[in-house]
Amino acid sequence: MHHAAPVAFDAVCRVARAVFCLSILCASGSAIAAGTGTPTPAPDTIFVNGKIVRYGGPPVQALAVGDGTITALGDSHRIRALAAPTTRVIDLGGRTVIPGLIDSHIHAIRAGLSYTTEVHWFGVRTLTEALDRLRTAAKKAPPGSWLVVAGGWTPRQFREDRRPTQSEVAAAAPGRRVYIQLLYTNVLLDPGGAEALGIAGKAEWDARLTRERSHDGKANGWLAGDNRAISDLFNQLPRPTFAQKVAGTRAFLRALNGMGITGVLDPGGYNIEIDDYRPLFKIWREHGLTVRVRYSLSAPRRDRELEDFKALTQSRPMGDGDDWLRFNGVGENVTWGLYNNDKPGAAQKEQLYQVLLWAASNGMTATFHWHNNRAVHHLLDVLARVDAATPLAPLRWSIAHLNDASPATLQRMKALGLGWLVQNAFYFRGEAFLGQRGADAARRVPPLVSALRLGLPVGGGTDAHRVMEPNPFVSLQWMLDGKTISGVAMRAPEELPTRLEALRLYTQGSAWFSFDENTRGALAVGMQADLAVLSRDYLTVPTAQIAGIVSLLTMVGGRVVYADGPYATLEEKRR
Repeated sequence: MHHAAPVAFDAVCRVARAVFCLSILCASGSAIAAGTGTPTPAPDTIFVNGKIVRYGGPPVQALAVGDGTITALGDSHRIRALAAPTTRVIDLGGRTVIPGLIDSHIHAIRAGLSYTTEVHWFGVRTLTEALDRLRTAAKKAPPGSWLVVAGGWTPRQFREDRRPTQSEVAAAAPGRRVYIQLLYTNVLLDPGGAEALGIAGKAEWDARLTRERSHDGKANGWLAGDNRAISDLFNQLPRPTFAQKVAGTRAFLRALNGMGITGVLDPGGYNIEIDDYRPLFKIWREHGLTVRVRYSLSAPRRDRELEDFKALTQSRPMGDGDDWLRFNGVGENVTWGLYNNDKPGAAQKEQLYQVLLWAASNGMTATFHWHNNRAVHHLLDVLARVDAATPLAPLRWSIAHLNDASPATLQRMKALGLGWLVQNAFYFRGEAFLGQRGADAARRVPPLVSALRLGLPVGGGTDAHRVMEPNPFVSLQWMLDGKTISGVAMRAPEELPTRLEALRLYTQGSAWFSFDENTRGALAVGMQADLAVLSRDYLTVPTAQIAGIVSLLTMVGGRVVYADGPYATLEEKRR
């Protein structure tokens, strides 16, 4: 049994209104290792007649689960013999079982806050259908309320290959306010949206946002800005209630379960404050989580980063939590001065150094948002200074994104003991990179196989839900074929991993970044029973069809947290 109670946070940080002290009293049992000669209790659940994917050998037909861990693997006849009258037997009917997927860089906590109060365009293939989703939501929403599409889409996914117009969204949602965000670059507002948000005619916003215009010179409702401006604009929207945030978090985690996801690493980021972690903590305290969450804390206030991190972690040391929810250090925004800044000055580098020196001395993991290779030396120089004082390798620090990492950069990361978090942003934006850098540069972006050959730790992910949809099988397909959503091939064959290599990045690879690779991420005796039964065979289905795979049954810690199709009656409620 695990217990936690909220504690009041010091008034020194206005955005950090509440901090939770996650004191843990652990009482856990472990499966007896095979071959000890000691009788093993009968399993709680067995899976038979399937294709159980393993990393240490060929697939097997069956596995057994007891006390939340995998207790045996083998042929169906042998595993059936382990069953007792109380054992649940699940016939896989030849279906493939993989380790539960772990997204190593996804803004799941933020996405959950508004998941049930937003309109989602994930995977929608026509603009007509996208507008229909707005129309359906408008019928349920009170007049004057906001309909929000917060991201996770691109015009290239639509057959029409274009963005919606202001008149189209106004017609789809009459009498409602509409906010549609495209990546961190553009926002479309309905005709009265700017006035409703309080930005119309304000000099501050006029300086930060560019109003796009049609051929006739009239404003068309689309606004353009940088990451910070778009994020600040999003903050002008009404916030969901606490109850809506809790419901949204539950729903988003369940949606992830339906995609075979059993774990996430959340890097904080824009539009999330410390108080926004309360819904997740409430669900955790009630033993209602269905995804294992490892979370980092981003810097709340500019130029107060070290002060705030010290205050936030007084009662939240590195690793605080349990197997379901655990604090995993700082980032992805460690200091504002080096966040999306390709030309940092000496003072900004020194500020980052001081924060990281403190983090390293306190044994904290850190993760860094960095987009391009041409400027990453600024970050690596600071990390090298920290490493000279406190070795970084045991801390498992990581860089996220960095799609165009050069061989020299990968070598330098390896020497510092860093890992690399890779997401499928180029599935949406690959054509833009091609236009800017050309086909030769695109052939090794990102250099996945080069990193693997070097022995660099790599984790797979999506960076959902603003810049990408959260579907892990979309990301896995992109890893394997290097193609954009429009079908444009970018990465050269020599940088395309095998199916097992890609799957391993999304399971054990991701688990490494939270020190969990020895307890989850593989289907082996003694590992946690986190797994997904797939709708199609990931190992043999044509590559172009991998994105369409879903989970029919997802298990976390031996509990069925999602079930559909032939297994729909098996889903269990959290005790």
